[in-house]
Amino acid sequence: MIEIEHLTKRYGKKTAVNDLTFTVKPGAVTGFLGPNGAGKSTTMRTIMGLDAPTAGIARVNGKHYSDFRAPLTEVGALLEAKSVHSGRSAYKHLLALAHTHGIPKRRVREVLDTVGLTEVAGKRVGGFSLGMGQRLGIAVALLGDPAVLILDEPVNGLDPDGVRWIRELLKGLAAEGRTVFLSSHLMSELAQTAEHLIVIGQGKLLADTTVDAFVNSRGASVRVVSPESAKLAETLQGPGITVTSPESGVLLIEGTEAAVVGEAAAAHGVVLHELRAEHASLEDVFMEITAGTVEYHQSQEGVAAK
Repeated sequence: MIEIEHLTKRYGKKTAVNDLTFTVKPGAVTGFLGPNGAGKSTTMRTIMGLDAPTAGIARVNGKHYSDFRAPLTEVGALLEAKSVHSGRSAYKHLLALAHTHGIPKRRVREVLDTVGLTEVAGKRVGGFSLGMGQRLGIAVALLGDPAVLILDEPVNGLDPDGVRWIRELLKGLAAEGRTVFLSSHLMSELAQTAEHLIVIGQGKLLADTTVDAFVNSRGASVRVVSPESAKLAETLQGPGITVTSPESGVLLIEGTEAAVVGEAAAAHGVVLHELRAEHASLEDVFMEITAGTVEYHQSQEGVAAK
């Protein structure tokens, strides 16, 4: 379990994390979301003891990271995959780390096999691709067989097969009862991997809920395509129901369910070409909830031709 209590971190006049409180529980993959500059990396670094908090507490299984005698066996982390001596082989890098914690050699071979690097275990890390470097970073996180995993953008550089692999790996580790805390900017992937979400903006907590509850918080609409859309719109007038027509022959209906719309169409003899419920995506709700906390705003204008 990871516990964050009233965590604040300032760098001079800049407040990166502002009175943040949340708990990451075992048994589920918890996604960590926020715009660039929201304080995600700072929060993770504070949990790992790499940054000292200005105020508040960050604990893992009831302890500060610095209190662990063999931290690799307690917490596995991937914060920066490139922090490896480029002249070492993948095997020697993992073996050196294993020696510092009394981890047997066989475990090094096990994690190399788990992440798919057995065939290149003897090659120098400096020649690795981005995806191979990510796999090595994940191997380091798994080396001590820890109960808690903290991963910052673990799918960065992975091909589609690698993305699916890490998704299933993390879900499997959570199913074993481990605590899995995952930061990613890939909303579609996080929607398939995480069960719970922590969302922050400008260092403050914006949401702490399940993925399903977060996505459904915006509510669903019903999309209808019909050559008699105007007639159907008239029949659906009522309290709490909103009907809009974004284009000819198309209706977007809020405040009721698809079954109700279908029954109304049948009762009035309205022909339907399409009828379906539309739910907001994780990305849609995320963009909406963080709209006021985005630190870096890109121009909406095109680049002028030279």
